[in-house]
Amino acid sequence: MPSKAKTAQPKKKAPLTSKPKAAEKKKATLKRSLAKSQGVVSGSRKPTKTKTASSPKTVSPQKTKIPPQSSPRTVSTRGLQVGDRAPAFSLPDDTGNIVNSSELRGKKVVVYFYPKDDTPGCTTEACSFRDGMQELKKKGVVVFGVSADSVSSHRKFSDKFQLNFSLLSDESKAMIQAYGVWKEKALYGRKYMGIERTTVVINEDGTIRKIFPKVKVNGHFTEVLQALT
Repeated sequence: MPSKAKTAQPKKKAPLTSKPKAAEKKKATLKRSLAKSQGVVSGSRKPTKTKTASSPKTVSPQKTKIPPQSSPRTVSTRGLQVGDRAPAFSLPDDTGNIVNSSELRGKKVVVYFYPKDDTPGCTTEACSFRDGMQELKKKGVVVFGVSADSVSSHRKFSDKFQLNFSLLSDESKAMIQAYGVWKEKALYGRKYMGIERTTVVINEDGTIRKIFPKVKVNGHFTEVLQALT
């Protein structure tokens, strides 16, 4: 029997296989490394913004605020002098009535400033004006005693010594300061502010006729009387 001839079978091509997983992982790792170096986040194509250190803000030195200083009260270096116009005033007397200097024009006025009601020196001075009032009236003179005591204090002082002229109450010290008699004083080495005993004689036209500073009460009434002649 004739032998069967063997037919050559075509070789089967081996199926294409995918690259080894190890190679893929290596490639993926390489891609991620490259992406990071280029600033690309995996899964996003947006480049990450590289934060740069902001330059420190220039801080201007703070200006020290100097609190506004209140201007000191203006104090005249020149006191009242003879011939000056006497400062105007409007004060309550020992009965509570208001006395205005404007109503005294045409009259001679004696204003004496004293420290305190019912004290030895002030009492002696007040009584000397009380006792000489008739002589003053003959000359057309009006007398006012002035201190920083209250109206009620003046009333008691006037009643106690039967004073026959008005005492003006200047608790705010407006007139006292205007006439320049609020000054620094000293007693037993202690300094304090108070009224310097002073008498001012004013003419009919409102100008100053005579000033008696640092009055000594004994014999003072005679001085005033002479200044009015």
